[in-house]
Amino acid sequence: MIYFFDAQAGNQTLHIKGEMHKYLVKARRHGEGDTLHVRNRDNIQLLHRYKIDSLEPRALNLSLLDSKIKEVKSEKELHVAWCIIDSKSVEKVLASLCEIGVSRISFIGCDRSQKNFKQDFKRYERIVEASMQQSGRTSLMVFDSYKNIESFIAEYPDTKVFDFTEKVLDEKCEFQRVLIGCEGGFSPVEKELLKGQEVFRLNSPMVLRSESAVIAVASKILL
Repeated sequence: MIYFFDAQAGNQTLHIKGEMHKYLVKARRHGEGDTLHVRNRDNIQLLHRYKIDSLEPRALNLSLLDSKIKEVKSEKELHVAWCIIDSKSVEKVLASLCEIGVSRISFIGCDRSQKNFKQDFKRYERIVEASMQQSGRTSLMVFDSYKNIESFIAEYPDTKVFDFTEKVLDEKCEFQRVLIGCEGGFSPVEKELLKGQEVFRLNSPMVLRSESAVIAVASKILL
């Protein structure tokens, strides 16, 4: 863990209890005199450095050493437009997408999306925050949703599309927005709608699952 969140971060003293206390003491083996890094969700860019003054059975008592601006973020930004798939599959790759540097994910209702899948943004945010604390990232990932591809493209006409095509993604290609289909890909109606967009594939003969495609494309663009 690079840092951890606390709502009181920035105060001269902190008293850490509950699950974070258990994690720091039992899992991380921290003790008196150790230094910890803490951030506040309300001002994530500000890094607070604390010293453990005393260790109690149910609490850690910390005193503030210093605070400074320290941002950790990707040099590039990538907005992923992702046709809705099983939320469990999304959850499996969210931490990786956070570490890679994806800035925003828009979930889109597509023709071949199963209609019973609901997106739990609160749960996604908890997964991302846990990943941020482990990776050091200081920018929150944004989540939103769109009814269909047509409404998304109308708002973001610069969107590139990952699909079956002859064009392979160029090594030096840079863009900020990409549309990834769900299992089964885009319907004929959606393909017709997307004829005006730039379409690409990766240099692989294998058919990727939707979540694998998101990871692969994000890595190619951001890393």
